[in-house]
Amino acid sequence: MQRSSPTRRGVLTGLGALAAAGAVGAGAAGCAAPSSVGAGKTRLRYWHLFGGGDGVNMKAMLDAYSAAHPSIGLEAATLQWGSPYYTKLGMAGAGGRAPEVAALHLARLAGFAPGRLLDAFDLDLLADHGVTADDFPEDIWKRGAVGGKQYAIPLDTHPMVLFYNTEVCEKAGLLGPDGKLKPIHGAEEFTAALRAAKKATGAPGLVTETIGGDVVGPWRVFSTLYSQTGGKVLSADGRRLALDDAKALKALEYMAMLVDEGLCHRRVDYPGSIAVFNGGKTAFYLNGEWEISSFRTTKLPFSMTRVPALFGRPTAQADCHSFVLPHQRDRGGESNEAAHGFVAWMLKHTVEWAKGGHVPAYLPTLENPAYLKLQPQSEYRSVVNDVALDEPAWFAGSASLMWIELGSVFSGVFTGSRTPQNALKEAKSRLRELLDTPNPFGGAK
Repeated sequence: MQRSSPTRRGVLTGLGALAAAGAVGAGAAGCAAPSSVGAGKTRLRYWHLFGGGDGVNMKAMLDAYSAAHPSIGLEAATLQWGSPYYTKLGMAGAGGRAPEVAALHLARLAGFAPGRLLDAFDLDLLADHGVTADDFPEDIWKRGAVGGKQYAIPLDTHPMVLFYNTEVCEKAGLLGPDGKLKPIHGAEEFTAALRAAKKATGAPGLVTETIGGDVVGPWRVFSTLYSQTGGKVLSADGRRLALDDAKALKALEYMAMLVDEGLCHRRVDYPGSIAVFNGGKTAFYLNGEWEISSFRTTKLPFSMTRVPALFGRPTAQADCHSFVLPHQRDRGGESNEAAHGFVAWMLKHTVEWAKGGHVPAYLPTLENPAYLKLQPQSEYRSVVNDVALDEPAWFAGSASLMWIELGSVFSGVFTGSRTPQNALKEAKSRLRELLDTPNPFGGAK
């Protein structure tokens, strides 16, 4: 996943543009890509937001699809990640002249006005191409449904994982005979591992993103730890505050302890966190699995595993890339059938997609021998059953206002500018403000 930092103003501007999109009508037709389909071919337009290593892997999949389907005129467009992408996609859907298929972060679905900006999948048609609900983890599949209709088909999950430097961990006595990280059970054992790593190198044992413009890393760390306690941020319908003070403080106090004891680097922005781990003296790195390409490029001795269950449950903060059908006034016919066939084909070829670190949501891939040979990608595949997605709210999900607002608040816990108690109070205040803000996408809050 290409990581960028959407500014709060940029997100708000994008939301305002999307809110106005309902009045754009046919004027949104300008969002559609110009046709370049040859005679006799079925036009299939696909918008996505994958850049960097993901972009390379996606292009390989698209090239393979085109080679296997000469009768389909595939037009793939890569748009800017984050708020700009969602604004353009929403405006295209509002005008009813959108591309046949697009990518969407699953946790953003509830706020994307399914039924108005998105069309539902024809599950019978998808089944004709060999893909059914049974091919996905139940919880992830259900998150793609709204009002009894399926609006999103999950492609993957991209969770928080634990990178570890194998040389540092070996020096600290943290590897088993198989060369892999010894199992870590509970917060005390993880703290002990960090202390051992610091003793071995003199450097803090852990790095993660803690500061920066519109920083979101602290939110993702908090979400992981808090989810392990069984806590929820919002109610199941995403309309009410559900933060549990005691459970939230357990996570926040642990985050504060890590920096206070010198076990975690205190002030590191996103690029800096990559550089610190690449420096070769820090044992562990908490981040999304997509940074695998960064460390392969530098030939760092590393591996990856699931985030240990520090507070009971083995969950990890995550979102999922998914396929959606942006609203078209005249959806149907050969192009719509091509869209369903395209989604099915892409799912069945997600071994290529997994090379970038993401865990395929299509369960048959997880048993594919070619996938199991991918190391260390297949090492953490079981997390697909334990991902913690944001509750469904218009302001949640990747590149969302909630990530930006709470990332900024929890950054203070890492830097020492906020106590855990102050951070919790401020987080609740900002969440209430978001809950009281009308949904600019239309529909319920």
